[in-house]
Amino acid sequence: MNSNQSKNSSPLTIPSDVCGGNPPAAKLAPLILSPSSIHMNLDRQIQSLIDDAPDDGITPHIVNAIAPGLKQLAAKLHHQQYFIVQSFEGDWVVTTISDRQKPKIEQRVIYAFPTLQDIPKNTVDSQLIAVPMPVTHILFQLLALETVDSIVFLEIPGDANAGYEIKRADIQKLVQVQLKPKSPFNQIPPDLA
Repeated sequence: MNSNQSKNSSPLTIPSDVCGGNPPAAKLAPLILSPSSIHMNLDRQIQSLIDDAPDDGITPHIVNAIAPGLKQLAAKLHHQQYFIVQSFEGDWVVTTISDRQKPKIEQRVIYAFPTLQDIPKNTVDSQLIAVPMPVTHILFQLLALETVDSIVFLEIPGDANAGYEIKRADIQKLVQVQLKPKSPFNQIPPDLA
């Protein structure tokens, strides 16, 4: 699969069972978002990540160091916020997809929707909600999602076939480039996000 396009039944059609039954969830550290943090430009989103980082002496410096990479990726996307479907506990819904050409190769993805109206009706129910999140926060959280291969950002409202895939491995490489080899912060802690 191309790193910029994801494929399943048609280029990015959301599987009808995206949330059927008990969807697998990605475990994340709590990310507290104030209503004002959602509608902000990329610089303010990054500053919010730095300000809200644990005061452990390392994480704020890591966020600051990787900020150019996060902004570079976020600038490729059409929206500054997306909706993520999650449980009330904050676990993100993960969907397993496969390529029609290679059905045995599966990927675990999270969909990021541009509007509430783009979320399939069967997705949000009594146990799941859609939460708006700043794009840089979504990218930052991707670093901590060890069981997720990528996030698919659906870009055009009303068109489930127009998406941009950002792979976890690609963002990890970008982060490693941003962190200088001799920096004391060159190792990404497993519980960073």
